Formats: sequence, structure tokens, C-alpha cells
Amino acid sequence: MFLAGLALLAAAALLDLAAGVRRLLAGIPYLLGVAGSACLLAAGAGALAGHGLRVDLGAALGLGSSHLAADPLSGLFLVVAFGAAVPVSLAFASWATSQPDAGSGAEPGGVRRRGVAAAYALTLAAVAVIVTAGDAFVLLFAWEALTIAFFLLACFGRQREGRTGAALITLVFGKVSGVALLLGLLMLAAGSGSLTLDTFHTVPPGLAHTAAYALLVAGFAVKVGLVPVHVWLPRGYTAAPGPARALMAGVAVNVGFYGLWRTLALLGPPPGWLVTAVLLLAGLTAILGIAHAAVHTNLQRVIAYSSVENTGLILAGYGVALVGAILHNTPLVAVGLLAATLQLVAHVAAKSLLFTASSGIEAAAGTSELDALRGAARRTPWSGTGFAVGALTLAGLPPTVGFVSEWFLLEALMQQFRLPGLGFKLVMALAGAAVALTAGFAGVTFVRLLGLVVLGPAPPATPSTQRDVGVAGRVGIVTLALGCLAVAAVSPWEIRMLAAGLAPLVPAEVTLGALKSPWVLQPVFDEFSILSPSWLWIAMPALLALVAAVTLLASGARPLRVRRVPAWRSATAGVEGADQYTAFGYTNPTRRVLANVLLTRAELRQLDQRTEQQTEHPAADGPRPAGPRLGYTSDVVEVVEQFLYRPLARPLLVLVKLAKRLQSGRLEAYIAYMLIALIAVLAVVTALA
Repeated sequence: MFLAGLALLAAAALLDLAAGVRRLLAGIPYLLGVAGSACLLAAGAGALAGHGLRVDLGAALGLGSSHLAADPLSGLFLVVAFGAAVPVSLAFASWATSQPDAGSGAEPGGVRRRGVAAAYALTLAAVAVIVTAGDAFVLLFAWEALTIAFFLLACFGRQREGRTGAALITLVFGKVSGVALLLGLLMLAAGSGSLTLDTFHTVPPGLAHTAAYALLVAGFAVKVGLVPVHVWLPRGYTAAPGPARALMAGVAVNVGFYGLWRTLALLGPPPGWLVTAVLLLAGLTAILGIAHAAVHTNLQRVIAYSSVENTGLILAGYGVALVGAILHNTPLVAVGLLAATLQLVAHVAAKSLLFTASSGIEAAAGTSELDALRGAARRTPWSGTGFAVGALTLAGLPPTVGFVSEWFLLEALMQQFRLPGLGFKLVMALAGAAVALTAGFAGVTFVRLLGLVVLGPAPPATPSTQRDVGVAGRVGIVTLALGCLAVAAVSPWEIRMLAAGLAPLVPAEVTLGALKSPWVLQPVFDEFSILSPSWLWIAMPALLALVAAVTLLASGARPLRVRRVPAWRSATAGVEGADQYTAFGYTNPTRRVLANVLLTRAELRQLDQRTEQQTEHPAADGPRPAGPRLGYTSDVVEVVEQFLYRPLARPLLVLVKLAKRLQSGRLEAYIAYMLIALIAVLAVVTALA
């Protein structure tokens, strides 16, 4: 099944390159991707059930001992990634066939350009190979392929403002990630005497082990968007066309988390300073991500920054597991990994759904600005319903899977009282406070999206005829929405699946301690707290029915009567303004509360001066008062970019200019460079020997 899945993805790429711009064939590569993803999903389920796979590449491709292999951990990530890839691919097929031609000038039409489906197929194939790579060479090869695929997806529509810069930033950070992994893997290969990943556990503790651990964590952290290497993520996701954002944020990002999980399995306990850094940066990432998501007025930008926030949440749980590994506390490792993986599953389902649904809403409305999308979800009911479910999930509200995962994450961080010593207690307490604060602001953020996009009234000039996604897209959205809801209802079964997948890191019987009873969850440790997500599916509808009955009885004979009155704006006649919150106005309190995080800059200035003569002819809504007419502006700063990367940009540009001088165009000079490099390498090897 695994090889069949890769073959179908290869066929999808070849068909797109051969005839991708033809309207009748535009959706076929994505349907081949659906079939390929289903095959890889089945292969992952088999590995998760204990039926491992191994594909030797040496004999077929001349790559020596290189091979692909899937154990339960690989199977778990194949199931999570390609379980989302199937509905995302369906939405991609609907998107590609329903949009205008590439030459029409419409932005959505970029998805029908030759090469988009090929980049999509390359992304899926790279994800499958990374998760099953058995040696460093195959892992690095697939990692570079994924970097190229991300660049191709981000640079489509590059004629539009900002796309080229976003694609280049995505490529640069992808290469930085690859360099970190290359150095770390080579250090481990030198210590173990082999490129096979399973031999890396033989590397003895020491400087090389610590340096390799830090390099691998840094390399994988770039891919998932941990602060301070997160700045590429909002730009790269936003620049990608349509459902490609769901592919990148909901499917491909999992390889970074897989790498972190696999690093812990191979190398064991990390150094204490690295654990402290992971926990503190995770908390900072969560706060910084949700702070920017809360104040941006571009829908895709809001969702992209939400990915940064969720990276922080997931890595906070991972940090708890690292603390347990250092202290040899197996239950703490189990609760940390379980919380992180539950949050990972929730993020995959919700982010895939939100990006897919928002792509349909954006295509119908022709914009991604929140004020212009007011009430847009009502005119695209399929996309709107999916958008609402995804927003509720990322807000962490019951009865969605997001509520279960965030509850478990907070419970995991509360276990700090079990730790010896003060250091890790303080670090876990700080991370827990950051996660709790993030959860509160996440509710504010996604309530704003629901209020504007789903429940908001449409502007008067908005056209009433807007097309929703096609049949395949509706199937994909419904599948993802049901996943966000149904997984919460069957959380005990989900935990059983995760326990099997995490067995290479922690014994399954320890992880299954999270099941106090068949339908009641606890954070692995007995007598701490319990939750029954399944019971919520009984209690919440019952409470809703009770409220509806009380409302019906109290309202008399007209229970559905709605009273409509003009919105109150000011006690002063003639004050101008909208009758509802704008996207900017709704977030102004958040912008002020988080002023120290966002470095909010506000300015109140006088626009003009009304005189008494100008008020003699009042407007239709009443006289306008004399005096100054004021304007208010406010913006925020990306702190890391402003104070870290921009100061570094100037010396880097100087180095680039100096390096260009080496490009003389003379063959003998290039041969001399190669000779000097070879002599330097031989000198280093001789010295180390």
C-alpha cells in the first residue's frame, strides 16, 4: 500500500506537468492524490497495528543500506497526516476545477496553473518519506524536497505584491532547517559509525551528543515555527494558493513534530538547559502567536498566526515529556507526550478545516479582509459551517476536540508540583501560565471571527450570488468538521490509538493510565482530575433543550419574535460611524492589553475643524457638532523581526556582496576554490583522527 500511494502521487505530478492547465483534467491529479493519500493512510494504520513495513532502496536505486521503515510511531504520524490529506485533497480538486482559467487574471485561478498539483503531490510524497526514513540520507533528501515544494506553493501568483518575498523567506528558513539537520545527523553518524537512524542511540553522552541534540531540535523547530524562527510561517502560509494553506499547515507541518518525537526516542534525555529553553520558548511562542492573531484584520493572516500559537501549545506538552525524560519519570513522559499529541491531532483537524473553508469563503467574496467578509459565511453555507466548527475547535470550546486537548495540556503542566527541586517547577509554572493566558485570548480571537464572518450582517453593496465549493469540496469540509466533533466524542478510543503509536517512547500501559474508566479521562496520574468528553455530548444537548424549553415557556405565544432597533452609537447627534464593530475596533482592547507584547503604537490626530457655519445645514441624521474631527490610528510590531532579523540583515547583505566577488567567471579560480576546500577538509579529518 505504501509504494502504491507513492506511485499514485508520482502519477498525479506527471499528469499535472503534462496537462494540468486543461480544465477537464485540472481535478484529476488531486483525485489521484486522494487515492494515494488513502493508500498511505492504510499503510500507516497497518504500522500502527504492529504490521511494520520496510522498503530497501539500496538494490533498486543504488543507495547502499538506505531504506524506508515504519514502526508504530511512524504509523501514528502517517495516520494523522494522511487522515487530513484525504479531505484536503478533495477540497483541492473542487477548488481547481471551479475557479477561472489562469489567464483570466483572477487570483483563485492560480491554482489551475501547471505545476501546482505537482508541488502538492511532491509535498505529500516528501511527508510520507520523511516519516518513514530509515537513515539520515533519505531523511535529508526528503527534507530538501519538502523545502522545494513549500517554495513552489508559496511563490505561485508571484506577480502579486509580497508573494516573491514570502516565497524567498520560506526557502531561506527551509534551507536553515536543512543545514541544522545535516550537521546534527552527521555528528550522530560520526559517533555511531552508521547513517542508520536506529544506531544513533549508541552515541555516548558528551559534547557531540548534546550539540547534535540541540541542532536537531533547532532544525525541526524551524519547520513548526517556534519563536524566534517563526517569521516565515505567517508569510509562507498566506502566500500559498487556496487549500495549499491547509496542506502546508495541517499536513506537512507534522514532519517537524515527528522529528522532535523521533529525536527523543533515539537520543533519550536531553540536556537540562535545552529543556528549559523549549518550555520557555513554547510559552512565548503561544502568547506571541495568539497576540498577533487577535489583532490582524486579514483572515488568512489570523489563521496563520494561530498556527504559531498552536506550535507553542504542542511544544509545551513536549517540554513536559522532556522534563520527565531527564528525571526518569515515565508517567510524566506519558502525560506530556499524550497532551502534545492530542493537541497536535486537534490542530491538524481544525487548521485543515479552517484553511479549507476559508479558501471557499475567500474565493466567493474575492477578498480576505475581515471587514469585507462580514456575513460571508451565510452566503456559502457549506464553507461557513465548516469555518464555524474549525473556529470553535481552535478556541478550545466543548464539545470539540480542541477542548479535550487543551484541558489535557493544562493538566499536564499542572503536574509541576510532583517535581524535585525548584528549577523545573518554576519553568513549568511559567509555561502553564502562558498556556492558560493563550487559551483565554484564543477564545477572544475566534469569537471575533465567528461574529464577523459567520454571524455578521452583510454590507449593503455585497452581491447576493456567490458560489460555494463544489461537491468534492463539500465532502472534504464535512469530513473534517465531523472529525473535529466526533474525535472528541470518542476520545478514549483516540487515546488507545495514541498509546499504541507512542509505544517506542513510553510503554503503552503507562499511557493508558489516562483512562480512568472506559469513558472517563484523567492526566495519567490517579486522583488528580477527571473529564468525560463523551458525557459532554449528552449533557450539552440536554442543557440546550432545557434552555429552549424555558425560553419557549417564558416567551408566551411568540417565542421567535425578534425586535430590531437602530444600534446606539453615541449620545451626541451627528456622530458618524458604523452600526457594528469593525475588525479593528473589536480588537482594540486586546491591542491595548497586550501593548507590551505587540509594541502597540497609537496616534490620535486632528483631521479637520468644523465651524459653526458648517453646522447650520445639519445632515439627515441630526446636527453635527462644531469642533475638531479626530482620527485614530494604531499598529503593532513583529518584535522578533524588528529587533532580531532586521539588524542582522545589513551585515548579511555586506557578506553577500563580498561573496559575489568570488564569482569571477574564471574556471581556474573555481578549481582553486575546490582544491582549497579539499585541503581544508583533509586537514580537519587528519587532526581529528
